[in-house]
Amino acid sequence: MSRKGLLAILVLMLALVLVATALVAGCGEEAEEPEEKDEEVTTTVTTLEEGKLLMGSDTTYPPFESIGDDGEPEGFDVDIAMELADRLGLELEVVTTAWEGIIPGLKTDKYDIIMSAMTITDERLAEIDFSDPYIDSNQSIAVKKGTTDITSAEDLAGKVVGVQVDTTGQFTAEEIEGIAEIRKYDTILLAFQELELGRIDAIMNDFPVNAYLSKMRGQTEVVATVVTDEQYGIGIKKGNDELLDAVNEALADMMADGTYDEIFEEWFGEE
Repeated sequence: MSRKGLLAILVLMLALVLVATALVAGCGEEAEEPEEKDEEVTTTVTTLEEGKLLMGSDTTYPPFESIGDDGEPEGFDVDIAMELADRLGLELEVVTTAWEGIIPGLKTDKYDIIMSAMTITDERLAEIDFSDPYIDSNQSIAVKKGTTDITSAEDLAGKVVGVQVDTTGQFTAEEIEGIAEIRKYDTILLAFQELELGRIDAIMNDFPVNAYLSKMRGQTEVVATVVTDEQYGIGIKKGNDELLDAVNEALADMMADGTYDEIFEEWFGEE
């Protein structure tokens, strides 16, 4: 055999060895598939406790905030806040707080936000900031079923009216002439107990709450609406513009994508 022939055979044998090696390697290793990464929201805001959004709330005010049968906070405000926290990459923690101390608690860093069916007023704006409004409300009058002599605000003259202390219900009642006495209660639930027992004649309070409690408890009814054109907002400590902007952005996104409407319908029915 000539040298050229021998060289050709060697080259052919080397090529076959290389092909075989490649085939074996290909059979022994499976192609790697790209790993799927879970979408995770990274928070861009600073809060009092890392990874948490602390929410101060008077949890005696259904259907906005109350303690459920399982001992956990529930309500419209709670569900809205939970969604907000999730969009900010945070975990919501509700801090139950008496209404009278709820603004001082925010100012002394006991929680990041207040979400407690709080009406935006000039007096409160002097102490804290508010998010964009997230629900509208008016005042209303609830009476014990069977009451026939109260059908309007004017009929409260000479009557004993119950309110929750330091609320717009109290402020509205104080503007009505002729009320015999305004009794102030720490919670609206105490006022309803007193009304059901006949110890007061009526309650002045936010319409959604009066309507909900009257329906659930079954002994009272709403007989009049007092137009006050109120709007609820999320309270945030003055100077915390980072959190205020983040909350407003998340709230606007919820309203735009339909999430807000779904939560509203769950607690109040169709708007």
